[in-house]
Amino acid sequence: MLSKFQNHLAVRFPFLEDKKLFLAVSGGLDSMVLLHLFQQLPFEIAVLHCNFQLRGVESFGDQDFIQKYCDENDISIFSTQFDTEAFAKDYKLSTQVAARELRYNWFYELLEKQNFDYILTAHHADDNLETFIINLTRGTGLDGLIGIPEQNDKIVRPLLPFSRAEILDYAQQNNISWREDSSNASNKYLRNKIRHDLVPILKEINPNFLNAFQKTQGYLQESQEMVEDASIMIYQQVAKEEGEDIHFDLNQLRKLPNYKSYLYQWLNEFGFVAWNDIYDLVEGQSGKQVFSADFRLLKNRDTLILSPISELEENEVFEIRAEEKDVNFPLKLRLCQVDDITIDSNKAIFVDAEKIRFPLILRKWKEGDVFHPFGMNGKSKKLSKLFKDEKLSLIEKEKIWILCSDNQIVWVIGIRQDERFKIENTTNEIIKIELL
Repeated sequence: MLSKFQNHLAVRFPFLEDKKLFLAVSGGLDSMVLLHLFQQLPFEIAVLHCNFQLRGVESFGDQDFIQKYCDENDISIFSTQFDTEAFAKDYKLSTQVAARELRYNWFYELLEKQNFDYILTAHHADDNLETFIINLTRGTGLDGLIGIPEQNDKIVRPLLPFSRAEILDYAQQNNISWREDSSNASNKYLRNKIRHDLVPILKEINPNFLNAFQKTQGYLQESQEMVEDASIMIYQQVAKEEGEDIHFDLNQLRKLPNYKSYLYQWLNEFGFVAWNDIYDLVEGQSGKQVFSADFRLLKNRDTLILSPISELEENEVFEIRAEEKDVNFPLKLRLCQVDDITIDSNKAIFVDAEKIRFPLILRKWKEGDVFHPFGMNGKSKKLSKLFKDEKLSLIEKEKIWILCSDNQIVWVIGIRQDERFKIENTTNEIIKIELL
């Protein structure tokens, strides 16, 4: 197995050479074999161990076992303890999800703090099969069927091609000691039920079932790559990125016989779960929205607009003092004195310096705001009516900022200046305010 493992590293993970590697070691069979394999190879390694305190004395026995092994073999070790059950209760998580959150958060903290490059875990082929079956029983797409990725950011899983039987055989041949997790014998968890009851039947039906499964999963991964390639090609035809927003052309989208699949492929990474609501937006009423934790999808006429949810409070205001020439937040503005007017876009206005009062106020617009649009001879107009005339979407309206002087609107930024602050023949000093 050592030679096969070494070849696998050379082919699939050549980037690990000369890197500093953390090995996640629980003390069980799989992780102890992973550790032993790397001890035979020229890598710089250190061990990570989490004590989740879920099995009483047994958990501390695991920690002592690994500490002793590392001391005897002169291997650096970093260990920690978690009150996993309390964390799970506080955050309303299952014990398994809580343990995963705690483990990987700690892994990444140490990765940065100790200046290591990657974290290696001991997931193997049987783990992959169990994950596949779990996802299958819950209902899943291709993402759930291609199994555990061999690499996910800084997490690398070099044992995935190896079966539990191969790992056990290697451990016995090399007299490797390990700790048995008593919870693995219980059918309390779904994974254990699959491991103890279902997988043995599948292997009885076909002794080469695991190899057949790995081939099938390889085909599924190839299919997933084809889907991703097609998704990118169609995305370029349907989507247009505008700043932080993405606009999906519904006229183009509707031409696709399976547009729901493309929407799922494009939006899945943004945390959406209400897929039926999203699909209904395509034919829904303009103005309807679907939200994830950090994003929203808005139907605006013949467009779906994906945008991040702003973290700024609607009533938050910012002052611009007289001495400030450059404003960097929440917008980038520049104020400067000029001698003449050169209007070439709606990204700059020219105002009479004597008509404005500092500090100027920068804020989001709100219902009821009224101003006097430049060029309308002093007539007033509600901003809501202006936005309707401009055919702005809800998202575009929510992004509008206004510049005020003494509670009077000077500029609906990027759209229209107020008539009351315009340059006249009697103006002595001109201030240019520019959106950068």
